[in-house]
Amino acid sequence: MGKMVTIYDIAREAGVSPATVSRMLTGNAKVSEEKRKRITELIRAYDYKPNALAKGLRETKSRVIGMILVDFVNPFYATLLSSCEKEARKRGYSLIVTSTLGDRELEDAYLDTMCQQRVATIVMVGGRSDELAPDEGYVGHVKRIAESVPVVTNGYLGGAEGCRVRLDEEKAAELAVEYLRDLGHREIAFIGGKGEIRSTVEKRLKYAQLLMQNGLPTRKEWIVDGPGYDDKSGYEAMRKLLALPCRPTAVIAVNDFTAAGAAHAIWEEGLGIPEDFSLVSFDDTYVSNLCRPRLTSVSYDLEEFASRLIGSAVDIAHGRKIEQNQVVEPKLVVRDSCKQYGGG
Repeated sequence: MGKMVTIYDIAREAGVSPATVSRMLTGNAKVSEEKRKRITELIRAYDYKPNALAKGLRETKSRVIGMILVDFVNPFYATLLSSCEKEARKRGYSLIVTSTLGDRELEDAYLDTMCQQRVATIVMVGGRSDELAPDEGYVGHVKRIAESVPVVTNGYLGGAEGCRVRLDEEKAAELAVEYLRDLGHREIAFIGGKGEIRSTVEKRLKYAQLLMQNGLPTRKEWIVDGPGYDDKSGYEAMRKLLALPCRPTAVIAVNDFTAAGAAHAIWEEGLGIPEDFSLVSFDDTYVSNLCRPRLTSVSYDLEEFASRLIGSAVDIAHGRKIEQNQVVEPKLVVRDSCKQYGGG
């Protein structure tokens, strides 16, 4: 016989998932008679012993979790990765980690690679699952992968099976807006982020909703997109605000990295924080403490986030029942970048 036949060869020729072949061989779940017949015929055709296949299946159960992140440079993802590695080690697992850097084709390729490497579970944070409307081809791809390797994500996969562990973006925006409102600010801008990214859109929509509910002015030009989520994007977005004839008194930045860039633009203009602009950001990474003044930031408990992501991945790998939709709540960490505003 030529190359060694694997469970994936049997599954492909039978037109079923590797998980279905596994269920039939191990008797862990019912398999339809039609599928059972096709699989059995192929096993006989290749003169392959079912117990040998079952042994191979047992050997594919690894203690490795595959993790696909959108970015290693952003402090949020770097800190989350560190927490995930600690959590995985605590549970007796290790991580294989890749970064897509926003490359859509690379994300597809990494999904296939993780599946081929037979990781126990795939964890995805950021990337295409966080798009407002993931395309059908991508969702179908993830769905096919999930038939053999369970998937955990912070995004939304629109029909593909998997566990979702998300951050409460709307609550985060509410904390930022209400804090500035309570300080007396009426003119509040929102800068950074992309209009096609779900987490950004959720924040922006809540921001706009709260402004209207509180009778605060809403201006289209005060919501400024950025080409990315880094300091350069924050700098460029803040420059646009500074060029407007009517400036806000407070600015909400989509993350700490963006806020740092915005602060640079403000100082370059000869203005101060919080003297001329109150500044609030999201994520509460180490950047918020490095900035001067220190940034008020909406914090997500990244250790809890990591615990839920990795804990869910391990539980799925062991066949345990888990909550399919989990939420990590934010809190506001007040520092030095905002002041009471007495203007009308």
